[in-house]
Amino acid sequence: MAFVDSLLQNCHSLSHIKQLHAHLTTTGLFPFHRSKLLDRCATSPSLSLLPYAAFVFRHTPSPSTNDYNAIIRGLALTPTPTRALTCYLHMSRAPTTTTRPDALTCSFALKACARALALPEAAQIHSQVTRFGFGLDALLQTTLLDVYAKAGDLDGARKVFEEMASRRDIASWNALIAGLAQGSRPSEALEMFKRAGSEGLRANEVTVLGALSACSQLGATREGEKIWEYVRSEGLDLNVQVCNAAIDMYAKCGFVDKAYQIFERVCRKSLVTWNTMIMALAMHGDGRRAMELFEEMGRFGVCPDSVSYLAALCACNHAGLVDEGFRLFNSMAGRGVSPNVKHYGSVVDLLGRAGWLEDAFEIVRSMPVVPDVVLWQTLLGACKTYGNVDMAEQVSRKLVEMGSNSCGDFVLLSNVYAALERWDDVGRVREAMKNRDVKKVPGFSYTEVEGVVHKFLNGDQSHPSWREIYRKLEEVRFRIEAYGYVPETNYVLHDIGQEDKENALCYHSEKLAVAFGLISISEHAPIQVIKNLRICGDCHAVIKLISKIYEREIIVRDRARFHRFKQGSCSCRDYW
Repeated sequence: MAFVDSLLQNCHSLSHIKQLHAHLTTTGLFPFHRSKLLDRCATSPSLSLLPYAAFVFRHTPSPSTNDYNAIIRGLALTPTPTRALTCYLHMSRAPTTTTRPDALTCSFALKACARALALPEAAQIHSQVTRFGFGLDALLQTTLLDVYAKAGDLDGARKVFEEMASRRDIASWNALIAGLAQGSRPSEALEMFKRAGSEGLRANEVTVLGALSACSQLGATREGEKIWEYVRSEGLDLNVQVCNAAIDMYAKCGFVDKAYQIFERVCRKSLVTWNTMIMALAMHGDGRRAMELFEEMGRFGVCPDSVSYLAALCACNHAGLVDEGFRLFNSMAGRGVSPNVKHYGSVVDLLGRAGWLEDAFEIVRSMPVVPDVVLWQTLLGACKTYGNVDMAEQVSRKLVEMGSNSCGDFVLLSNVYAALERWDDVGRVREAMKNRDVKKVPGFSYTEVEGVVHKFLNGDQSHPSWREIYRKLEEVRFRIEAYGYVPETNYVLHDIGQEDKENALCYHSEKLAVAFGLISISEHAPIQVIKNLRICGDCHAVIKLISKIYEREIIVRDRARFHRFKQGSCSCRDYW
């Protein structure tokens, strides 16, 4: 038995497998070793032996449970994992004394569900797990939890987790924390991370990866700092993936310099390490530094991939480096990297921000890959910035043809009309939104104070401290007017009077968040604000003045990038 196992492990080609198969068949030993041979063939992707395993399986008169397990396991690892589910279904419908699904069968089938995001099938297997009596298998329950999380049923994942009770281990905690973080429920992910610690669980590399991802999404600097301190104390910073996540966390919390410190400390930088740092600098508007790092990759023997080029193009985009960006894009093919739709999108955005709308439009029309909705929306945004109504109408029609029903499409076109005071056209667009039941996404901002996240909407009066916030805004308004501030009412795209426009500007969500920061955060600490939409021009001008008058550093992360306000200037250099 051990001799055959050794031979299997030393089979490094289809020829070797066939020779061993023939030997086992002629000696009458094949029925005793068939499952192991199938498993070796099915789970060795580097050898590409799954077709041979499937051939042997099809010619087996009465496959055993272990035979099925080998094939299902192998199929679950392929680009088409649903084939594993078909095999599992066949096995379940024709059970015999030798082919009845066991815990391993269910585990492999569930892994196929996770890769295929097959939620209904996972729910069916869940019911079978209970019926077969495998409910106490902690490993199987963790796999089930992972499936629900990856397929988007986070409530189902939490239910499985709570039912595990005393059978939870580090793997089950990790699966739920990662699932919540990746499933846009980062606050819950952080809560679970804290709960794990309070229950005496010692976080490992996988645990902190999920928690750091949650901090990145929330911009939760304080919690991220605590996790990084834990990482260093436990020696987990030797893991390059953890360092990459920490770089990303600090960058998305607004502290790109701290991100760079970690980057420099990483001894064995992976390609992901370089890409993460370049993208971090890009999002903070430090295009020159990002491009220097991109060039430095080659000197360290690291070959840039498509993500590296995308990060570098984003750096040129946010810093207004039009010529450098265009040269970089044109050099990709010569370096063996084929531009994809994201690269084209970045170049269109680069040209659009610079006002080269005709050039951007020509690239969209002539590109070799089919332009997606996002690319056309990028061009529509540039039309809004530069008030090009004719092109905006063309792009809008194209988006309608493609079936796009995003509120952003309508809002951008409406804003183009509003900027030109074409109120009848604005009304027509809004009526179209109403007829198609398209709801405008409300702008909101949030800031973290002493570990608590405070969220604000435009004109919000729901916060417990709203009166103090409004009084602070009145004080701010009085002080900035002394510096010559005049409300930029052109950003209020409604057919209302001048005074109403000024009042509407005054209570934008980012202004409310900054005002709350001024009354709640100590004078020496930076104020951090995250906004779900693009920061408006008037808010940008006001926050610059606040940073000068109140001598405060203010970091605003909007939908596209970071704005670091200090001493009356912004890191974007007024180019965004």
